Amino acid sequence: MFKRWLLLAGMLLIVLVGGYFAWAQGTFGSNTHQWEAADLRVLRSLSLDALPPLPPDPSNAVSDDPRAAALGQVLFSDTQFSANGQFSCATCHQPDKFFTDGLPKGQAMGTTPRHTPTIVGVAYDPWFYWDGRRDSQWAQALTPLEAAAEHGTNRTRVAHTVAEFYADKYEAIFGPLPELSRLPGEAGPVVDPITRAAWDSMSETDQHAVNRIFANVGKVLAAYQRQIMPGRSRFDDYVTAAVAGDQSAMSDLFNADEVAGLRIFMGAGNCTQCHNGPLFTNASFHNNGIPAEAGVNFDMGRVDGVLQALADPFNCLGAYSDADPSDCAETRFAKTDGDEIIGAFKTPTLRNVANTAPYMHKGTFADLDAVLNHYNLAPAAFPGHSDLLPLELTDQEIAQLKAFLFTLSADAEISMNDE
Repeated sequence: MFKRWLLLAGMLLIVLVGGYFAWAQGTFGSNTHQWEAADLRVLRSLSLDALPPLPPDPSNAVSDDPRAAALGQVLFSDTQFSANGQFSCATCHQPDKFFTDGLPKGQAMGTTPRHTPTIVGVAYDPWFYWDGRRDSQWAQALTPLEAAAEHGTNRTRVAHTVAEFYADKYEAIFGPLPELSRLPGEAGPVVDPITRAAWDSMSETDQHAVNRIFANVGKVLAAYQRQIMPGRSRFDDYVTAAVAGDQSAMSDLFNADEVAGLRIFMGAGNCTQCHNGPLFTNASFHNNGIPAEAGVNFDMGRVDGVLQALADPFNCLGAYSDADPSDCAETRFAKTDGDEIIGAFKTPTLRNVANTAPYMHKGTFADLDAVLNHYNLAPAAFPGHSDLLPLELTDQEIAQLKAFLFTLSADAEISMNDE
């Protein structure tokens, strides 16, 4: 009996010791920072070093004009482009908050229906807004100007403001402004019936002239915003060290939990299915089963967004675009139906994700713990089809994944060209 007990005790000791060394090897041992060749390829693809040069926007002839970017930077913070003179683009896209506002939903003239996403690095995306309802950065920049809950202004007011305060800089880029003194001070195709009636009373020629100025305001704003890129993070330095096989540098940059979280991100977490590339986004649209808001109609997401993009007079194929139709493949061949776009929203970048709470298109989740728990459980979507599958990660694995996400933070960089 004693021998039997001794044998069992010995076996238990072997299991415990073996388990400890396996844990220690994964946590503290030299294998913590060992990466297979296939893993290194994925790591390289996620590093900022793999980010290609930003391609030109064919729909915006001044997208890389330093004069346009300089003017756009000023307009970005000018509250004169709002109905009450109190709000600007920078109200919701605050540089010190990674160009977000830290609120579940944007607050300006009113409350917006969705969360304010970061604009860091989004110039690489083919579609803009959570639902992709605009197909260029300049077309997106125009929409808040007329939105009642955001700037709440209108097209002739924007044109008059440009003529009064920015005529010289505008004309240096786009040529002479038209005569505007005879046009209404407040007119545009907006919800307000008086402002709309004033717009409808204008001739098509005058409407076109105002639309051209309005479009150009969007183009200079985009010229500035497309310069806003993510800074180099600790993760990027870690990848450089990993590629070089520098174990010492890797150990200095990442602790054991962060390495474990990175492995989960690339493996069991299925994160790279959507959050891939140097900006950690595929810039596509997915339904991930975010619970609907109580008392609010279901947000159809991409289903409505793509139709709005195609109807937008400022889209790539429109009269105010500088592109040839052959340059507008995303717009021309946009998918407009299918279960997969019902309730689908654009995959956000994970760069600076630890600093841009709350999360999701409605600001539903207050912190990363809530986000990761949602993805771990993967509740069904209604309506539409959820792209999530239950991950079945342990609490420790979720904590490690969260630790890795914190390594993606870095100050945004604005690379303004010299005039």
